[in-house]
Amino acid sequence: MRQIILDTETTGLEYKQGHRIVEIAAVELCNRQLTGNHFHRYLNPERESDEGALQVHGLTREFLQDKPKFHDISKEFLEFIGDAELIIHNAPFDVGFLNHELNLLNLAVLDSYCASITDTLKLAKELHPGKRNNLDALCERYRIDNSKRTLHGALLDAELLAKVYLAMTRGQESLLIELEHTESVQQTSVGVNGLNLKVIEATAEETVQHLKVLEKIAKESGDRCLWSSLSGGDSSQIMCSSCDPI
Repeated sequence: MRQIILDTETTGLEYKQGHRIVEIAAVELCNRQLTGNHFHRYLNPERESDEGALQVHGLTREFLQDKPKFHDISKEFLEFIGDAELIIHNAPFDVGFLNHELNLLNLAVLDSYCASITDTLKLAKELHPGKRNNLDALCERYRIDNSKRTLHGALLDAELLAKVYLAMTRGQESLLIELEHTESVQQTSVGVNGLNLKVIEATAEETVQHLKVLEKIAKESGDRCLWSSLSGGDSSQIMCSSCDPI
């Protein structure tokens, strides 16, 4: 499962007023692990930033003057996010700006290039209704170190958001752990009537739990559990809980 955590910085709040993207960053998650692969570019917006935006990201026109324009990096960016789930905090804002940039190039909208778009702000509001759910508040809530975030920066914010997203969705890890466990279980094959059947050995913990169930069955049945008597407690002997052989 490939996911891309994405963030942008802009010259202002409204793309409809001609504001543009000045920084874009995307970091890659595969199977809920940061891979180290990322996409990061500063962009020349060909205009000044609003004073409020400049106070947020500190990217002056002088600094951005020799940087590429969006059309210079658009192909590389779209290839990087291709077919992944995009995870964005306050997605309508970033998606609006990206769609505006794509529209200026006569390209399709963002969700034409990715599998889906997830808004972590919406997710956070569902998990923590009535609380502050900006990135700083979420970092504090999930004990993620954001001490280097003196100014907003797309790459740092994307990396922080990746950690926040993983913390908010910890429950999803159990499925991946279960799948990894299944793949790592010792497997053998046996032949029965010409069939090659795969045998998955029980773990030590599963064996202990199985024996506890047998003890309970034996107690409630007055020691008439054939599974226990025939297998001697050996969980590798396959009988059903009614004590009849399968």
